[in-house]
Amino acid sequence: MSLLAPAAPSDFTLIGHAQQRGDAWLPRQRVIGGQSNFYPGAIPVADVERRLFGWKGERRRIAVERPAQWNEEPSHVGVDGVPSVWDAIDSRVAITRDDSGDNTVFGVVSQKYEIHQYRDWLLRDVANLLDDSLSISSAGYLRHGALAWVEISVPANVRVARGVTFRPNLLATSSMDGTSATIFKRTVTDVVCDNTRRVALKEDGEELRVRHTKGSGFRIASAREALDLVYEARDVFAAQIEELLATPVSDAQWGEFLKVLVPEGTRTGKPDSEHRAMEKARQRAELDRLYRTDSRCGQWHGTAHGALQAVNTYEHHVLAPRQRERGARNAEWTVDGEFDRRDKRHYADLVRLLEG
Repeated sequence: MSLLAPAAPSDFTLIGHAQQRGDAWLPRQRVIGGQSNFYPGAIPVADVERRLFGWKGERRRIAVERPAQWNEEPSHVGVDGVPSVWDAIDSRVAITRDDSGDNTVFGVVSQKYEIHQYRDWLLRDVANLLDDSLSISSAGYLRHGALAWVEISVPANVRVARGVTFRPNLLATSSMDGTSATIFKRTVTDVVCDNTRRVALKEDGEELRVRHTKGSGFRIASAREALDLVYEARDVFAAQIEELLATPVSDAQWGEFLKVLVPEGTRTGKPDSEHRAMEKARQRAELDRLYRTDSRCGQWHGTAHGALQAVNTYEHHVLAPRQRERGARNAEWTVDGEFDRRDKRHYADLVRLLEG
């Protein structure tokens, strides 16, 4: 690890097909290294390698500091002033990046942990899937490179009933901190509001997971197979939108849904404090505003799609991130599946309410 190398930015995103994205993307535009992170069309593979993945994860031995015994030669004085030695732990290793000047440690993992180098797993193998029908639409890393992704999609937006416009994607993600397998999953980007949506709210099984173990390998063999997955996502999501648009939601049902989303009282059944009650009332009012009048949601109010769109937009653009910039939080929730889990939970709650 070179201590002379400049420290990498903690979060770095490249955004492609900018001309076909809505205005919601504009706050994420940055100039890094004298070059914009926005691309009017597809992101070149060479740019992803040069700007994002021109480094490797590497394994580092770790040790535990302990007081030296009476018959041992101390190697140093510990922070508490006690003569100490280091004991190597051979069953565990630390994962770092080989170009970092800040000695960032992504995680401590088993000796058997296999590093999935992003250049190989998220770029080389994904690049083999690209043709005239698929291109890189976004790529990036989070937390100095602990998490990363490359997203590929079709060149054109898809339009369905009543002005709903989206982009179906195949998202490849991986980690170097031991928290996640390498995952290939279908996602959908709602163009009008820069929201990531779950493709199929009713089912699981939308992911291909490859564990960080020896002998694991890439199992999407061809561009044709990848394109089939993207087009299947398009068809499933379009049919789902049609169904949600055809499902009416009365004002009374929307009011009940708001109480499910932002329930009154504490989890133990005690009344909210005055401050907490006011905060919850503000949250419900903002959700109601999005649902009825916001340009990203209001045109579909009175439908199940409008209700879910309002919640999804609230979580992407209003819900305050904790100690993170919003774009980085949204990217992380997309990569680690938090938006998927929330979408599925909100859909299940709405269905239960509509079914009485």
